[in-house]
Amino acid sequence: MAYEPTAGELVHLNRCVELAAEALDAGDEPFGTVLAAESGETLFEDRNRTADGDQTRHPEFEAARWAAAHLTPEERAAATVFTSGEHCPMCSAAHGWVGLGRIVYVLSSAQLAAWRAELGVEPGPVAAIPVQEVVPGLPVDGPVASLEAAMRDLHTRAVSAG
Repeated sequence: MAYEPTAGELVHLNRCVELAAEALDAGDEPFGTVLAAESGETLFEDRNRTADGDQTRHPEFEAARWAAAHLTPEERAAATVFTSGEHCPMCSAAHGWVGLGRIVYVLSSAQLAAWRAELGVEPGPVAAIPVQEVVPGLPVDGPVASLEAAMRDLHTRAVSAG
């Protein structure tokens, strides 16, 4: 079932889609992430940076690293990570180990895997495991139906460019 974000959440989610487009324009896979404080203030944002061959340069992982270095445990727990796509297991684990709070994503790992299969792309080397299987009890909301078409377009373009 799709999640209906608030107006404030939608601002962050739209920025995630913009960051994903920036990543694609830079030759990376289209993923973007915004880390927001409990107040809604943007604390950190990044896009995928894997084009150089380092497949750990996911924006969700970078957000976890930034949070560990700059936020107290209480601030991390109260923060929300907005992202264009559900965390992969690596990023889910980083999120859990750092103690970040809620996640809101535009598209699920299952959706992305299905789209990529439709486009003839082989599955990646890591299983598409839902965040909550990696970090039990973590509040997670998504997918966001109103932004799915934009993300599907970016991922289709990425496959076509690849």
